[in-house]
Amino acid sequence: MTIRLTGYAHGGGCACKIPPGELEDAVRGLTGQAHDRVLVGLDDGDDAAAVLVRDDLAVLSTADFFTPVVDDAYDWGRIAAANALSDIYAMGGTPVVAINLVGWPRETLPMELMTEVLRGGLAVAEQAGCPVIGGHSIDDPEPKYGMAVTGVAHPKKLLRNDSAAPGLPLTLTKPIGVGLLNNRHKSTGEVSGEAVELMTRLNRDAAREAVEAGLRAATDVTGFGLLGHLYKMCRASGVGAVIDRGAVPAIAGAAEALRDGFVSGGTRRNLDWVRPQLHPGPGITEDDLLLLADAQTSGGLLIAGELPGYPVIGHTVAGTGIEVR
Repeated sequence: MTIRLTGYAHGGGCACKIPPGELEDAVRGLTGQAHDRVLVGLDDGDDAAAVLVRDDLAVLSTADFFTPVVDDAYDWGRIAAANALSDIYAMGGTPVVAINLVGWPRETLPMELMTEVLRGGLAVAEQAGCPVIGGHSIDDPEPKYGMAVTGVAHPKKLLRNDSAAPGLPLTLTKPIGVGLLNNRHKSTGEVSGEAVELMTRLNRDAAREAVEAGLRAATDVTGFGLLGHLYKMCRASGVGAVIDRGAVPAIAGAAEALRDGFVSGGTRRNLDWVRPQLHPGPGITEDDLLLLADAQTSGGLLIAGELPGYPVIGHTVAGTGIEVR
């Protein structure tokens, strides 16, 4: 009997995130980020926290976990690990240690499957040069997996979501649309090898290249979609943006999955949240906006600045709001 892990989850991957507006309301006013050594805290919803340890060293901390995004246990582990490590790369850092976070319905799913998930996570962490030392597990009616990751960075070379300035090109390092293919996979069982490859690909090289190029503003594109994460960067930096819809790369099959209605609830909530900030130009359709809001899992980096070898999809501007052309 084939076990379909996605059938045990109400949502898949980063599409199961709490909607951005609800999340911001819930954490608004929480204290702890004003400590004099906190370089990046809760204020702007950046990808990881950063704390100054000494003048040339910042420690980064993040945690990320989610429900099954694919049916293959090993691949799910790989994807979840790459997604968790991405928060460190999105800050311009290097991961140094990780611990596993697991929720498992032990009376419903074989423990051997959990071992496969953990093996997948370990494989990607080894690729990143990041040891995985222990973790925490609970008996959970819905399977969940991810990692808490600690990293390091130079405090003056952090990539932050509040450091964009007007007039910078916007670079995207992975195509979008994996949320649509993941939702199709959950519904039909159809597997996209390209989507799995993209979701397990580390953002390490792009992050290193951005830091070496002297760029300072970036975020990764995950559950809130390209539009949601761009809006968070624009809001934190006090800038607006223009997106060239035709320049945004999409994974093969995404357009067909969109046409066939495989749009997650998370994607629709993303678009609802950011819609008041949008200024769609002539010819921009609702489907265009849904693709740009597609809830990604382990997506690429969105960088304010040009990075050779990756597509430029727009630019930042003075003012507020996001124009889509």
